[in-house]
Amino acid sequence: MDIITIIAIAAGLSFDTFAVSLSYGAVRNKILFLQASRVAVVLAFFQGGLTVAGYFLGSFISEALRSADHWIALGLLSFLGIKMILEGVRRDNTQELKDFSSNAVLLTIAVGTSIDAFAVGISFAFLDVMIWNAGILIGTVTFLASMTAIRIGKSAGEMLGKRAEIFGGLILIAIGIKIFVEHAIN
Repeated sequence: MDIITIIAIAAGLSFDTFAVSLSYGAVRNKILFLQASRVAVVLAFFQGGLTVAGYFLGSFISEALRSADHWIALGLLSFLGIKMILEGVRRDNTQELKDFSSNAVLLTIAVGTSIDAFAVGISFAFLDVMIWNAGILIGTVTFLASMTAIRIGKSAGEMLGKRAEIFGGLILIAIGIKIFVEHAIN
């Protein structure tokens, strides 16, 4: 598989992490570069890492996981999205926005948005792909997309105020529904 195709796949895979990062930036509009880098690195690591893991696990568990992956993504992302919406509705304007980049929440989002990358890795197992190069490239594209989205969200976050948390929750739920519908149709 050529590098252009892998970049195109990486761009497609990074749309979910772009949306999540956009909401992070909006919710945490005072986020520092180091904090943004941490979020982007975790998302990129899971995106690239689960691609590689999918490649190596290949057909071993593909059928068992394929039947439930969309349910897992929908559940994880909807739970977090509803939690964000409820906290956005309950919060008054004097309260500080909750840090949704805590380890547990960040790892849950990283896994939820990377299930597609795992499926891509499984498909790579049947193709002529240099998986380590593909994983690094997918991680790099995801990192760049995440950092860009956090910056855009950071600029918009001050204008949105507490609605940023509600908006971020809606984005997470929409991503979960998108993953569920895509897998249900296929």
